[in-house]
Amino acid sequence: MSNTLPPNTGYVAAAYLVFLFILLIYIAIAAIRAARVERELAELLAQSQQRSAEKTEEGSQ
Repeated sequence: MSNTLPPNTGYVAAAYLVFLFILLIYIAIAAIRAARVERELAELLAQSQQRSAEKTEEGSQ
């Protein structure tokens, strides 16, 4: 066996690096979207609780 690398080794390494870079971008975008959805859900929950409290106060008067 020869200890030399095939001539296309650089291209394979570059392809893996490009794939890894695209994968990291995809994960970052997914994390940003998930954080936004979680924040909006928390806001909606707070609004819902506030409206529920207001209706309870109206009913007791």
